[in-house]
Amino acid sequence: MAKRVFFSFHYQDVIDFRANVVRNHNITKDDNGGFFDASIWESAKKQGEIALKRLINEGLNNTSVTAVLIGSETYSRRWVRYEIMKSIERGNSVIGVHINGIRDKSGQTKAQGPNPFDHLGLQISADGTVGTPTVWSGSQWVYYQDIEKFAIQQQPVDRRGKNLQLSTWLPTYDWIGNDGFNNFGNWVG
Repeated sequence: MAKRVFFSFHYQDVIDFRANVVRNHNITKDDNGGFFDASIWESAKKQGEIALKRLINEGLNNTSVTAVLIGSETYSRRWVRYEIMKSIERGNSVIGVHINGIRDKSGQTKAQGPNPFDHLGLQISADGTVGTPTVWSGSQWVYYQDIEKFAIQQQPVDRRGKNLQLSTWLPTYDWIGNDGFNNFGNWVG
């Protein structure tokens, strides 16, 4: 059965066309790529913070996977961070897909961007059942302000009471290096 995928990305990667390659690759495939697109566009920013959160939350409804399309600045975007944390809170599987190897509309590629999962974390409670979202400020881990702590699957004793980067749990792939055109359906499987 096909998964409903929420795509999280920095809007600049849509302008550069890289995000579009991933989001629309199923159009050129006979098997629909194994997913349905359930993402939203950043035009909602004009509506304000509460409306944007509501729109993101609604966009995540009826999805089971969140695919974070990683470009050069994705890791630092507030609303991408919110989409990642909200996805984890609601129980979506979350994957990262590096897209800078995809040629932009000018035929150029870029070096791989920083992994947002390295810049976001969860402070695990002493009993291992609650995660408090954290973000790397550039010099230290601080509590993430857009989402409160939430219940998580109980963590092993060695992880309790620690702040762990999301990259501890969440996989990343490279669209070009890992043949995303043919493998994306397996990644979101």
